[in-house]
Amino acid sequence: MKNLTLILILLFSTNVFASGGGQSYEPAGTNIRSKESLRNGAKFYMNYCSACHSLQYQRYNRMAEDLGMSKDEVMENLVFTDAKFPDHMTNTMDNDQVKKSEWFYAAYPKDLTLIAKARGVDWLSAYLKSFYKDDKRPSGWNNTVFDKASMPHVMWELQGIQGAEFDSHEDENGIVSYEFKGFTQITEGSMSPEEFDETIRDVVNFLDYSAEPAKLIRMAYAPWVIPVSYTHLTLPTIYSV
Repeated sequence: MKNLTLILILLFSTNVFASGGGQSYEPAGTNIRSKESLRNGAKFYMNYCSACHSLQYQRYNRMAEDLGMSKDEVMENLVFTDAKFPDHMTNTMDNDQVKKSEWFYAAYPKDLTLIAKARGVDWLSAYLKSFYKDDKRPSGWNNTVFDKASMPHVMWELQGIQGAEFDSHEDENGIVSYEFKGFTQITEGSMSPEEFDETIRDVVNFLDYSAEPAKLIRMAYAPWVIPVSYTHLTLPTIYSV
C-alpha cells in the first residue's frame, strides 16, 4: 500500500517537477495516444532526421507493432538502409562522412532515442521551429533556442527560410548582449505555418514515444488500474503553509 501511494504521488506530481525552473516554451500539444500522429511523425522523422540521427534503442518491428503498421509498410516506406525488420533503428551516415562535413565539427550526430526525456517535448518543439538563416555559420543556419547549433535546418523546404531580428544592448563594461525580437519570413515553404506546426508536433510526439515505448502500455492499463486502486487507497493529507 505504501508503494502504491508513492507511485501515485509521483505520477500526479510529474508535470509539476517537469515544468519547474528554466525557460518556458509554448506547449508542444503532443498526444502519445494518437497513432495517426505517431505514424505521421515516424514518416517525417525517417525521411528528414534518420540520415544523421539514430534511435538505437528502438526496433523497427516494435515500432510497427505499437503504431499499428505492417511489416511491408515499414520496410517499404521507412527503412532506407539494408536493415532487417527486427533490427535497431540506426542512421545512414558513417563516421567518415561526419569527419568530412563542416556542419558537425567532427562531432558525431547524437542518438535521439532519449532526447524527448532529456529536453522535454516543449523544448524540442520550439527548437525544431526556431532555425533561421545565418551566413556566419558553416551550415548557413542558427537557432534561437540553441545558439550556434551545428545542425542545419533539414526541414527548411517545408517551413521556408526565416530570418531572426535581435536588439543589441551594451552594458557599462562594454559587453554586448542580444535579445531576440522575432522572426521574419524570407521565403515561403511548401507547408503553411499551421501545417508545419502540426508536422513538428507529430515528429516530437514520435520522439516522445520512442523515448519510452512502454508508456503506451502503461497508459492503456491506467484507466483500469488507478480507479480500482482508489477504492482501497487513502492519500496522505497535504497541508499548506
